[in-house]
Amino acid sequence: MHVAIVGFPYAGKTAVFAALSGIPRERMKAAAENLAAVHVPEPRLDFLFDLFRPKRKTEATIEFVDLPGSAEGEDAQAGLTKHLPTLRQSDALVVVLRGFTSESVPKHADRIDPARDVREFRDEMLLADLEICAARIQKLEKAVTKPTKDQDLLRQELELLRRCVDTLEREKPLRALVRPGPEEKLLRSFGLLTLKPVILIINVDEDAIGQEPPFRAEQAAATFTLCASLEADLIQMDPADRPAFMAEYGVRALARDRIIRACFDALGLIVFFTGGGPDEVRAWPVQRGTTAVEAAGKIHSDIERGFIRAETVAYADLLATGCMREAKAAGKIRLEHKGYVVQDGDLITFKFSV
Repeated sequence: MHVAIVGFPYAGKTAVFAALSGIPRERMKAAAENLAAVHVPEPRLDFLFDLFRPKRKTEATIEFVDLPGSAEGEDAQAGLTKHLPTLRQSDALVVVLRGFTSESVPKHADRIDPARDVREFRDEMLLADLEICAARIQKLEKAVTKPTKDQDLLRQELELLRRCVDTLEREKPLRALVRPGPEEKLLRSFGLLTLKPVILIINVDEDAIGQEPPFRAEQAAATFTLCASLEADLIQMDPADRPAFMAEYGVRALARDRIIRACFDALGLIVFFTGGGPDEVRAWPVQRGTTAVEAAGKIHSDIERGFIRAETVAYADLLATGCMREAKAAGKIRLEHKGYVVQDGDLITFKFSV
């Protein structure tokens, strides 16, 4: 899971990255991409760790990348387009919008207008996708005239891309047209930006902490306001000292966990858990709709190949009964077949033979 953090100059991208990653800003590289694998907050895993007392717990992670900043005056290259190769490989985008004032930080395009900035980002994404679709259509229109064994598939792709172009020209993101399934898989290799979930972060002044976002963008999976520089400082504090400073600034809870969780949810991910033995409890992220045998393959190909059954208990049932012994006595532990669709929070023990 790879999430790119982007923004116009002076929006505070690096401060947001510091707040999410916990890496001090002074330790970040100046010229290269900053990369960090961040744990996804998961209280249910904490419960399982306390219940089973294994040697370790392993959280699900999301990888955040803070793209190099652009210099003011780079016009079209100051936004998304400068980093298209990286963005196309990302699974989601966090777009940082400037909402703070500062005499020491110059203004991009001589303005502070997050609503206008997000419209510019939308236009850049639409144009970037339109170029990709148009170039592919040009190739396909020649290819479908030649009798080949995959001609029908090429015709289907051509028809889909023409619909994509129509959607983009109407200034609609491709998420409005393409749903998860065969069509989405067909387009996946293009890395189309308007198919990716977008999370907006409006970086505000300290006196705007706790306020609702001033607008909700239709294309965004979630929108947050935070004072990035303050949150980057708070995450570096000793946890014992942090509550007093948070109370002083009116920060009820760090936005970090909510943003990370929003990225996870926007990607259509759920988690199942493994554990119960002395070594480890672990959260495994999978796409919603994953079957038991596919989940087994997430752990190891041998488990998938030799799958027999999945001994499964829902987290809510385990929490209600208090332990595996009581869950079994209550009939809450099920033996599921390979086609079973894994549910968020399932604790699974895979039985297999190789």
